[in-house]
Amino acid sequence: MSAEDIQIREFRFPQDYAAIYALWKNAGPGIHLRQSDEPGEIAKKLERDPDLFLVAEADGRLLGSVLGGYDGRRGMMYHLAVAPEWRSRGIGQLLTDELEARLRKKGCTRYYLLVDPDNHTAIAFYERRGWESMPLRIFAKDLS
Repeated sequence: MSAEDIQIREFRFPQDYAAIYALWKNAGPGIHLRQSDEPGEIAKKLERDPDLFLVAEADGRLLGSVLGGYDGRRGMMYHLAVAPEWRSRGIGQLLTDELEARLRKKGCTRYYLLVDPDNHTAIAFYERRGWESMPLRIFAKDLS
């Protein structure tokens, strides 16, 4: 299968949810699933910017996904995942290229992502694509 056989399209809810959740769950140590990944939370996210939740598909099979966000000032990339058997075939690049094009169209000039410091494969992927590491400490707080 070549890159021409892969279609990047918007996520369809609820039809794609089970397959994408399984993809995230089996993606490895880099994706941490939380309450915000449950169906009700995904439905809320899709009310805001459905055009930033993308999937890679070929022959009716979901191969990868990326979840983007834009708050009107800065963008964010969440949950870039490609099925293990489909990695190193350019699918992650196709997904991020399309997400970046859509963010630019919205007026976004900078976007961020979070990477587990032990996820060396992901770090190398992003560094090859021009991402720079920032010396920040990340904090989180559950509100529910």
